[in-house]
Amino acid sequence: MYAKKPMQFFFMVTIIILVAFFYNLAVPTAPSLGPQTGGFEDTMINFPSLNGPVASRRGHVKHHQQPVPQKARVATFVPGTPNPRTNYSRTMVIPRMQEDNIAWISKELPGLDVSVHVADDPKASLHPPKNKGHEVMIYLTYLIDHYDRLPDIVLFMHAHRWTHHNNGFFGFDASQMIRALSGPHVMRVGYVNMRCHWNPGCPEWLHPSRMEDSLGKQEERVLAQCWRELFPFDSLPSFLAQPCCAQFALSKDRILSIPRSQYIFYRDWIMRTPLSDYISGRIWEYSWQYIFTHNAAHCPAEHICYCDAFGVCFGGEVPYSQYVQLLSRKSKIGEELNLLDRHGRVDQAPNNSSLDLPQTSETETSLRVQLTQVEAELKTRKQEALQRGADPQRRAEECGRPWRDGDGF
Repeated sequence: MYAKKPMQFFFMVTIIILVAFFYNLAVPTAPSLGPQTGGFEDTMINFPSLNGPVASRRGHVKHHQQPVPQKARVATFVPGTPNPRTNYSRTMVIPRMQEDNIAWISKELPGLDVSVHVADDPKASLHPPKNKGHEVMIYLTYLIDHYDRLPDIVLFMHAHRWTHHNNGFFGFDASQMIRALSGPHVMRVGYVNMRCHWNPGCPEWLHPSRMEDSLGKQEERVLAQCWRELFPFDSLPSFLAQPCCAQFALSKDRILSIPRSQYIFYRDWIMRTPLSDYISGRIWEYSWQYIFTHNAAHCPAEHICYCDAFGVCFGGEVPYSQYVQLLSRKSKIGEELNLLDRHGRVDQAPNNSSLDLPQTSETETSLRVQLTQVEAELKTRKQEALQRGADPQRRAEECGRPWRDGDGF
């Protein structure tokens, strides 16, 4: 009887070992977060897991718990409190392709801390785990990697200096916008879209319920499904809106109001979604405002945006509208002069021309006089707007927020 016990013990141990072996085979490991060849494997990158330190620093995670979405913490989105000082620490995050020329940054913005991530070069010192989602992958990677060592303000900008993404008042020049951006304003509101102009993006832009194809909004058809995946605890809004085009500034407090694990979950979604690079990036272009303000639509009045964010105060909505009308008039005069240049005389213009041009030989002289007058008026209004914006009390009054003597911002 006693001789049978060792055999029984051996049989039980064998069964336990086999069960453990087949269980390990059945548990999937996390997929690689990036290529493991072509130089990427030897690049030191920090890809944190959801629940603890990095398992591997060479381009992939050996094993980690699947990131899970969390219910948005609405109560954390509260106004910040600026300090009287003006020397807030800033970092500008720039996603770029190898072909992009970013020499303008060091020339126009000397001393600014810049974090440049090269999307299409796995051998670059800073690059995303995957080149997908346009700027989204790089923005999220920066937030994940720097979550514990953030500056006061982080600017997320594109690599191009002059582009329609930027504000017309500054000649569409990114460097002028960045220099003019009010640090106290960013600290106060937490999230600032760097573009003030509503078109495109406001007052309503993407409609999740719209199922028909749209050439200009290809992402609209898949928006509802993406929303359920990204924000499963939140109701689907009737529309999303903010000024285009994924350039914004964040305060440190606003970034930290969201758990780091949530940023990991968002980046993991970008990497795993079957949507194309273009569509996945477009989904996020009109989702940032929801993440950082919990509002589906974020469309500050244009004159308020210019005044409080950039110190350009026109004196109210009506004077700002007059300024915009002058810009429109200048553009129309330019079109009329170009038409004259192409056809020599106005009466030789195409029959289908919609321009209402006077049929006189003095047309060009008259137009140039008008252009000079409009440009002079624009210059005067711009100077006055900058002077108003230099006064913190007038900025506060125009934007309808409290101001106390000595605030200094």
